[in-house]
Amino acid sequence: MQIETLAVHAGHRVDPTTGAVAPPIYLSTTFERSPDGSYPHGYDYIRSNNPNREALEECLCQLEGGVKAAAFSSGSAAIMSIFQALAPGDRIIAPTDAYSGTSQLLRDILIPWGLEVTFVDLTDPTSVEQAIRGNTKLIWVETPSNPLLKITDIRKIVDIAHQANALCVCDNTWATPIGQNPLKMGADLVVHAVTKYLGGHSDVLGGVVISQVDDHFFQKIKAIQKTGGAVASPFDCWLVLRGIKTLPYRMRAHTENALKVANFLSKHPEVELVYYPGLPQHPGHEIAASQMHLFGGMLSFQVKGGRDKAFAVAAKVQIFTRATSLGGTESFIEHRASMEGTQTTTPENLLRLSIGLEHPDDLIDDLAQALY
Repeated sequence: MQIETLAVHAGHRVDPTTGAVAPPIYLSTTFERSPDGSYPHGYDYIRSNNPNREALEECLCQLEGGVKAAAFSSGSAAIMSIFQALAPGDRIIAPTDAYSGTSQLLRDILIPWGLEVTFVDLTDPTSVEQAIRGNTKLIWVETPSNPLLKITDIRKIVDIAHQANALCVCDNTWATPIGQNPLKMGADLVVHAVTKYLGGHSDVLGGVVISQVDDHFFQKIKAIQKTGGAVASPFDCWLVLRGIKTLPYRMRAHTENALKVANFLSKHPEVELVYYPGLPQHPGHEIAASQMHLFGGMLSFQVKGGRDKAFAVAAKVQIFTRATSLGGTESFIEHRASMEGTQTTTPENLLRLSIGLEHPDDLIDDLAQALY
């Protein structure tokens, strides 16, 4: 079945009670027990399961090609569950360029808790191999990376991880299942902040972990989901499931617009450097072309003139919204280094763009007037 059909139908069923095509939102926190104490409908308490969450997890399993999924109240909660399923003394290899929230979780919470973390450039497989230790249990991949859009060769990192008897986990938020399928390249787990492209309308918070197999490690993640309680709400699951219906078509439009904007910026005299894997001059272009179906809607660029010029450009835009987050129908611009805090390694003259669904000529005109 093609991805467009799955996006519309996976996890969706006609309501058996009313015949409603749009699924109802099941807000109940608890469910009736039968006289013998069992739960005949398969649901007992909202923290354990819910029909809307079950539908979303089923949908994302089909889109990513996994067998089990766990939906959380945020992308950070989903990421955290994977790290919490490890044990103190276990080692993680993580990328030097990645979502700052992931790095912050590792540095501020998980390292003090007892995990060991080595940050390396995952675009260099040799560096990854050299970072392997006997207690390495997991390699974290984020490709394209945030905010420098570095491209990691997923297949090579999977091989390195599995040779070390470690898991390979891929944050697929930026590419989405429409643009990239890490599980099909051997990754063990995929994580998404569904807040972004999957929801797609800047109005919902959530995260999900999808597993290649229903094994002991994934059951630990499910136990953390249930016992820890950071579960996705019924309404949030309903919103994300609705957003996914248009995901394939939105991602094509995001990508088409982003490539046009990237081409414009790459030729602009006030732009120092453009980061977008769809450009042939991008150092990861060939790898991206081999493992991505679409190059995505995210790009970053460095302006000439340093931090002050970057802020001046962001201040002058009229169509772009100055805001954190990404993946919505509207376009965002952000000075990423100031968002990431004192430990940032992001260049001070870098602006990150989430390219929305506006007409690309209008976006280009907006950036053109802001750059002068």
